[in-house]
Amino acid sequence: MSKGTLYDKIWDSHRVATLSSGMDQLLIGLHMIHEVTTPQAFASLRERGETVAFPNRTFATMDHIVPTDSISRPFADPQAELMAATLEKNTKDFGVPLFDFSTGKQGIVHMIGPELGLTQPGMTIVCGDSHTSTHGAFGSLAFGIGTTEVRNVLETQTLALSRLKVRRVVVNGELSKGVYAKDVILKIIIMLNFFWIKMK
Repeated sequence: MSKGTLYDKIWDSHRVATLSSGMDQLLIGLHMIHEVTTPQAFASLRERGETVAFPNRTFATMDHIVPTDSISRPFADPQAELMAATLEKNTKDFGVPLFDFSTGKQGIVHMIGPELGLTQPGMTIVCGDSHTSTHGAFGSLAFGIGTTEVRNVLETQTLALSRLKVRRVVVNGELSKGVYAKDVILKIIIMLNFFWIKMK
């Protein structure tokens, strides 16, 4: 294992190759998927006769289109029903586990990983959802990705990325009553954004 930050150690232990572009090809340990960012990805695989490289490292759930008033199928919204049915077909056709309502494991895609023990320290994790980075709280390296990258991970279980610059932030003192971790990170984000704007 390399020296350096946790970020560096996880990155280096998952690097498959350095590409001619200078980007690194990283092995992805866990790929979480849902109904919104996968239809085109699966369609691309189907059109080219490709398969999911490691279906045992990919887990699907219905998330964004689930109604809040009733989960009875078919959903009242025809678009939501189409997306749910498409995810069911794609996961069945490609052998990907689906956490639907019948399993009792369906939930918010970036929350079920930790809840079900899929998210583990030292992993690389991706999902077509911007909140995926929250898995970093469990000692993993996690990225939100787009549909094209979802397809690439389904097909190769790898992703081409450039190593990010890592900054250390130290928070000293005690939090006032009613101030929590989310308040602290939002303040840090505001301060860093202000710093970067000033630097420009």
